[in-house]
Amino acid sequence: MSLSIIESCVNCWACLPVCPSDAIYDARPHFMIDAGKCTECEGDFAQPQCASICPIEGAILDHFGEAMNPPGSLTGIPPEKLAEAMAEIQAR
Repeated sequence: MSLSIIESCVNCWACLPVCPSDAIYDARPHFMIDAGKCTECEGDFAQPQCASICPIEGAILDHFGEAMNPPGSLTGIPPEKLAEAMAEIQAR
């Protein structure tokens, strides 16, 4: 069991201090998760803490390769409506 952080990570440092197993490290150009240390917070928290605080949709993947915060989950804008929403915002 292990989560992973992918290249869309912006190194905001939000996840680093909340990891109870010290599995997250700075590997430039983005943070990474040590698979040998990651417990997905089982036994410590109900939800993985890195994913619960990550501000970037799709940056943290579960052990199946699925995004913990999929597109639209943080903004509330479904991916198929994003272009329309952005056009409306830019028109203001």
